[in-house]
Amino acid sequence: MSSQVQSTDPRAKDRQASAPASLPPLEANAEAIHFLNSLREPQGELTIEVQKGKHKDDSGFMSHCPLVHAFSRGFMDKTLCGNSLLGYLWWNLEIMEQHSQEFIKFHILPMERKMSLLKQEDQLAMTRSIKEGEEVKTEVTFFPWHSTAGFISESANLLLLRVMALRQMVPSNARFLALDTEGKLCYSTYQALGSQTIQVGHQQVKVFIVEQTVHSDEGIPMSCQFYLLSDGHLAKRVQVGSPGCCMITKMPILREEDEIEPRPIFEKKPLMWEEDMELYSRFLDRKEQLRLSHTRYLQQHPDAQALISDFLLFLLLRQPADVVTFAAEHFGPFALSWPPAPALRSSNRRSPFRSLDPELN
Repeated sequence: MSSQVQSTDPRAKDRQASAPASLPPLEANAEAIHFLNSLREPQGELTIEVQKGKHKDDSGFMSHCPLVHAFSRGFMDKTLCGNSLLGYLWWNLEIMEQHSQEFIKFHILPMERKMSLLKQEDQLAMTRSIKEGEEVKTEVTFFPWHSTAGFISESANLLLLRVMALRQMVPSNARFLALDTEGKLCYSTYQALGSQTIQVGHQQVKVFIVEQTVHSDEGIPMSCQFYLLSDGHLAKRVQVGSPGCCMITKMPILREEDEIEPRPIFEKKPLMWEEDMELYSRFLDRKEQLRLSHTRYLQQHPDAQALISDFLLFLLLRQPADVVTFAAEHFGPFALSWPPAPALRSSNRRSPFRSLDPELN
């Protein structure tokens, strides 16, 4: 739709006549255009998965352990790049085995870097391979296992951040060990930057921010900020000094802390077996079976009944205060290993009980 406005005021005609014949068109500067061009669709993706896995060591022993798998792929300055990570950890975050790969598809000289970490008895073996074009360089380094105490690998770092988010706490003055970009041991520190509310999809969520800094001995420190949800999910990752960042586009379902319910207590009910016809019938049958068995045995061994009768007779006649010792003295001579009684009585009376030492028997 267009509209025209006409004026009959002669002063308006004078102003139009005095205006310049043509004005240069207005243009935004390069900085503004570059900023608007940066507000485009996502240039890649990042996935992180932690699950319970199984790992078999060199001796064939299978153990359950945390399995960390991460993968990223995207474009940086119109160049395809990405990396992958697969790590097996002990429950205290010590490394068992880890494999990582990083690539940048430069048009002239593509670059690919691989690194493997493997625990071998009392040492940690690191294998690094760098491929630039057709040239491949490989090096193997061994670290004594005692020197890797407090070492946090890339896969362990992802789990450690989740623990910090769940506890909403970062250990103060803690200084861990890590590997720099050259594969050398260096210090790694963590710092809590507080909480912040960010927009995720159509929701406002509160995140806990942790900054990790890897202090390389040969280069400048590299810092990365992690925005973590209450259950440890990574909501946003920003590498300090890098123009790009990673951020989730959809709010995940937060995991709630499991509440351990108390064990149910069942009251012990008395068993009224006399009122149960089936149990009472079984009781009577078993009672009669035992009575017949005992009667049959005593009929087959009349000496047993005579022996018990003699013991009861002597017991009632003497009525000793210690029945157990009297029974041991009464039945002791029937033992095969019992020594013959001395002809004369002795003040050092032999104990009627059997010694636990076989040499004294």
